[in-house]
Amino acid sequence: MTASSSAFPLPGVPAGDHADHADHAALVARLAAADASVRRIALLELADLEAPELVPSFVAALRDDASADVRREAARVLDAWEQPDVVDALCHALLDPDGGVRATAAQSLSELKSAASGAVLCRWADRPEPFVRAAVLRGLRELRDPDAFAPALRALDASDADVRAEAVVVLGWLKDGRALPPLARVATTDTDVDVRRAAVGAIGFASASDAAVVTALLAALRDAAWQVREEAAATLGKLRAAVARDPLVAALDDDYWQVRVRAVRALGQLRDAAAASAVVALLSHAISNLRKEAALALGELRNRETLPALHGALDDRDPEVRKAARIAIGQIDEASR
Repeated sequence: MTASSSAFPLPGVPAGDHADHADHAALVARLAAADASVRRIALLELADLEAPELVPSFVAALRDDASADVRREAARVLDAWEQPDVVDALCHALLDPDGGVRATAAQSLSELKSAASGAVLCRWADRPEPFVRAAVLRGLRELRDPDAFAPALRALDASDADVRAEAVVVLGWLKDGRALPPLARVATTDTDVDVRRAAVGAIGFASASDAAVVTALLAALRDAAWQVREEAAATLGKLRAAVARDPLVAALDDDYWQVRVRAVRALGQLRDAAAASAVVALLSHAISNLRKEAALALGELRNRETLPALHGALDDRDPEVRKAARIAIGQIDEASR
């Protein structure tokens, strides 16, 4: 890299607005100044112009400037220009020797929205460098590019946990049924807590009739890490898996209140009135958030036998619990009409 370079171009422009283009040219010339701070300020001023013809200058600054500060600024301003050459330049910047430049490029890639960017990212998705691979997969998340399926599936077996976690999220966004068996495997066997938790959430697009997925979720509900158990309870509720009723009732006694909250919420989603007796007991729990969730779940369960307890909750010291109790009573009364 060089401190200054004639490689920072200002492409030809149409006739007219000569003064403006002269100003552009003067700023571009400052990108070749010996002082890095001058180059950085020039880059910022050029970015404010939002002129498409200046994009090659930003790309050149990202690629060639000797100053990490300038390269980092170029990576930041390029997030406003989502086009293939820019995306490719940002991918190259993931290999920059400066960690700040790499992180900024990764952030810019994570904000991509155009489906056309997927083709560029997919070409980088199997890079051997864990940071590059994880950043590219993160960029692919919301693009939902079907071509990301294969590299994401391969990344489930990567040695780096961050790469595996990003691969899980990509597959979750794609909602391709072919990913369910490997995701279920990851949910119960991966050595990293965050990866297991991500996989448990990612299989939430399955059907409640998918026995393998439900089995994996029930196993995850017994995971050693409470974060995984919490996610498993939430996903079982989302699937409305009827067979999960008793395991979720058991989870109401989990050592972590976060798991208990998710479990009681999931029981409400199951709409199985048989769970009401277990849920109603939580109306007297010391944690107000649990009392509130229990009241809301009872409203979903529609069991009239819980009305006396809900009426008692109308005197709860927490206004949120009282509000939840009123909502639940209204739901039960409405269902009885």
